Amino acid sequence: MRWLAFLMLVLSAMPAAACGARSDCALGDRSYRIHLPAGKDGAIGAIIFVHGWRGTAAGVMANKSLIALADELGVALVAPQAVGDGWQLPGRPRNRDNTGKEEFAYFRKLVDELQRRFAIDRKKLLVSGFSSGGMMVWNLACYEGDLFAGFAPIAGTFWSPVPGSCPSRPVDLIHFHGTGDTMVPLTGRAIADGKQGEVPKALALFGESGGFGPAMPVPADDLLCERRENPQGRILEFCTHPGNHIYKADYVRRAWQQLRIGGG
Repeated sequence: MRWLAFLMLVLSAMPAAACGARSDCALGDRSYRIHLPAGKDGAIGAIIFVHGWRGTAAGVMANKSLIALADELGVALVAPQAVGDGWQLPGRPRNRDNTGKEEFAYFRKLVDELQRRFAIDRKKLLVSGFSSGGMMVWNLACYEGDLFAGFAPIAGTFWSPVPGSCPSRPVDLIHFHGTGDTMVPLTGRAIADGKQGEVPKALALFGESGGFGPAMPVPADDLLCERRENPQGRILEFCTHPGNHIYKADYVRRAWQQLRIGGG
């Protein structure tokens, strides 16, 4: 009987042990994946990277550059998982009446889970994402701004129309985009019964509502970046490169460092 009890204890612990970069972590009827840096004790920060259309959490974890960046910074890399082929966002084609509330609830549960299960410091969370993942990040910045310390959308913004206002307080945000992007152009493109939003309009919304000052150029290696700051010291930055629909781990590194997510 003792042997059976021990076996049951081991089996019950197996799913938790399996949860990580190579296997799903259950979160209700949803899931995510996580990579934790070796040798780190106590509360650490995290980069939450949101995959694009038809992407997967497993695909994010297969990106060696993102894993290396997380290890370099000594933070966790977290990959949320959409249901079906993509994130259910406001204005999404063929489902334009969607409010995004199910996705927002999922991300709230995810942040609570990371703090409870992995001792992640919720004050040191950067959320980034590519393409439709970038669209998710813009929506989180607008509707769930208090969940994260910083936002770094890449090559994606709201579906049109851009919201007239955002309930969240002003946030720290850096947007990255290729001027040659034809998949998600800076001014958007029509898809089915919807249209991608215009990045300049999204930036204008955040700039005006957040009381940000004039844009000033800032050094940024192979990017052209302009930064605006508000009286509270929040940062709103727009960085472009001449390429197409791409992302680099260096963009996420810049966001972590420039937005001072780790407190530096």
